[in-house]
Amino acid sequence: MEDNRLSTEKYRVNRAITAQQVRLIDQNGDSVGVVAIRSALAKADEVGLDLVEVSPNAVPPVCKIIDYGKLKYELQKKKAEAKKKQKVIEIKEVKFTPAIGEHDYQVKLNSIMKFIKDGNKVKITLKFRGRELSRQDIGVKLLNRLIEDVKEFAKNEANPQLEGRQMMMILAPVTQK
Repeated sequence: MEDNRLSTEKYRVNRAITAQQVRLIDQNGDSVGVVAIRSALAKADEVGLDLVEVSPNAVPPVCKIIDYGKLKYELQKKKAEAKKKQKVIEIKEVKFTPAIGEHDYQVKLNSIMKFIKDGNKVKITLKFRGRELSRQDIGVKLLNRLIEDVKEFAKNEANPQLEGRQMMMILAPVTQK
């Protein structure tokens, strides 16, 4: 069993506790001390709550008198809250052609900057059409210019690679410390 528990299936409750003696913590959070398991179960039953093994690796195991349903609910809430706080990084794609005009380049550059500032990765796709494939050096220059223009906001995560008629690279946001 692992110590960092977020799922309730890993807790042993009431009769499922196998230790003969346990360190008991009552419903108020006060330490009662080391007692026999029968005595601990009787005290939990007396107050109408459950005996939950919270630290099975300790010697003797630590058990707490609490409402097991409430514990499950609180753990479920913590898990949902942690999931809500996660930032999902999306990969946005911006497509270029080697013969792009200056204004179009600036518009796409602004889009890239916006995506990076939002914390997303950006996949740059440079598509060669027809005879443009024989002039890959123009595409490489364009991508190098793009890397230079965004270097203070993004880092080049995957160098430009030619795959068929497309050259691709990935830009990732620079993490500030």
